[in-house]
Amino acid sequence: MPKIGTRKLYVLLKDDFEKEQLHIGRDRLFKILRSNYLLIPRRHSYFKTTNSRHWMKKYPNIIKGKELECSEKVWVADITYLKTKEKNYYLHLITDAYSKKIVGYELSDNLQTSSTLKALKQAIKNRVYKHSLIHHSDRGLQYCSKEYTEMLKKNGILISMTENSDPYENAVAERVNGILKYEFGLIDTFEEFKNLSQQLNQSIYYYNNLRPHFSLNYNIPGQVHLKNNVKLKTYKKQNQNRKIPTLI
Repeated sequence: MPKIGTRKLYVLLKDDFEKEQLHIGRDRLFKILRSNYLLIPRRHSYFKTTNSRHWMKKYPNIIKGKELECSEKVWVADITYLKTKEKNYYLHLITDAYSKKIVGYELSDNLQTSSTLKALKQAIKNRVYKHSLIHHSDRGLQYCSKEYTEMLKKNGILISMTENSDPYENAVAERVNGILKYEFGLIDTFEEFKNLSQQLNQSIYYYNNLRPHFSLNYNIPGQVHLKNNVKLKTYKKQNQNRKIPTLI
């Protein structure tokens, strides 16, 4: 985890500091990293992967204001792009909104529904619980397609979509995209598909099984997904005197 945030790094190192009798608190760790030029600047990048201007049926946002108490009540889906020297590839992701665990993903060289469906099928195959579940996404044509919505309905999964092109309506998915790109180096341009695929698989494994998550009170997604023992931190966005609750 080469670019993990300092607060999470402190959580991972705290026991080692105490074992070695090193009196290093979080603020001091910030100073140590800053003085050694080890704080990581954020790089910004944007590439539109959503085409919501189509004739297919769009669904309302049914997760707005919903408080989550366990895994597999809401899945959030999104697509982001990754680069090699040859061409762009697309990462189709499904993340559990409660545990923040990535439950399905597919790396492809296209934005076709068939690729997005592979991520969904993986998530369904790995499903642990049988209670009611909502699938939330933007209004991209992949998610509105007949093949995709029929797969959701066939498995008893309710459909929810963003309504106002507001990233806060799919905040968990946006945040996971950012973590994979900026913390795990997937924003870089890779030599070829093989290198990109290897780093992606490793990054998702580390994200799910080793990385503490702030909104999980510094617990790890894979553990939280099975135990359901964390009360999530929630944030509110102030927008023209109204507060919009989000799930991250």
